[in-house]
Amino acid sequence: MDTPDTSKGESRPRVALIAGPTASGKSALAVRLARAANGVVINADASQVYADLQVLSARPSPAEMARAPHRLFGHIDGAQACTAARWAAEARLEVDRALDEGRLPILVGGTGLYLRTLLDGIAPVPDIDADIRASIRAMPVAEAHTALAAEDPEAAARLAPADTTRVARALEVIRSTGKPLRAWQQYKSGGIGDRITLSPLILLPPRDWLIARCDQRFEQMIDGGAVAEVEALLARQLAADLPVMRAIGVPDIADWLRGAIDRETMLERGRIATRQYAKRQYTWFSRQPPAAWPRETRSIDDKIVDELVIKLQQ
Repeated sequence: MDTPDTSKGESRPRVALIAGPTASGKSALAVRLARAANGVVINADASQVYADLQVLSARPSPAEMARAPHRLFGHIDGAQACTAARWAAEARLEVDRALDEGRLPILVGGTGLYLRTLLDGIAPVPDIDADIRASIRAMPVAEAHTALAAEDPEAAARLAPADTTRVARALEVIRSTGKPLRAWQQYKSGGIGDRITLSPLILLPPRDWLIARCDQRFEQMIDGGAVAEVEALLARQLAADLPVMRAIGVPDIADWLRGAIDRETMLERGRIATRQYAKRQYTWFSRQPPAAWPRETRSIDDKIVDELVIKLQQ
């Protein structure tokens, strides 16, 4: 991720960014900032774009969203797969819309790829051949990584063998276009990072505090409507490889509804999946954003939120 201008000059419009792992307190901080600074909260979480995942994506409730303008939350049907390119195009429009209205755009979410695409732009990779994509997505990830090592050694060395999505993407690009993904990425365009003044904040609270919140959140989801959400998804008979069907908790609740596992196993799997997801996000946001971006490492409470709202407005 490149380093957008984070100076406080007046020549470029200001955009706030609040990012970090799930359950770190991003949404509450974003709403508080929006109310204090006449802002608009713009979703940057890949799961929260889907209408079908109100509960399981921890999307803000209607009451919470009524406290400040929210954009790009629950606006995509689960039968579609939202790409980073699509989200970034929509987010650019919402950023410009907020600025035109004299409001502060506040990007909030935990999907690093979305934020990177919006700020840095996207490579002009041609459409991937459908047959090539299908064959690669059907491969076991270990087999795909071995193939990638032979066809694009640089990408294979950079990507973890278990990183299913990115390994498949790199392999399908080299096979479909004859050029490695890194070559295409030299020609990125469409990023907004060079035309804004960014006020970023990464939330990285203590890991024990975060894990406890993840466990509590998943159990609250089960009691708060997550089961009904998965029942509705199963009734639609959507393709199993759609993002909405692979979202945290969906496969585990689906197995429980089918009778393949008991309730306690379902709960434990959901808790583990949520923790693992938070851990991956924590690692990404610890290492990938520019070192100059502020990190907040304290447990988030009301007092700290008030401090952060002031900091983000300076």
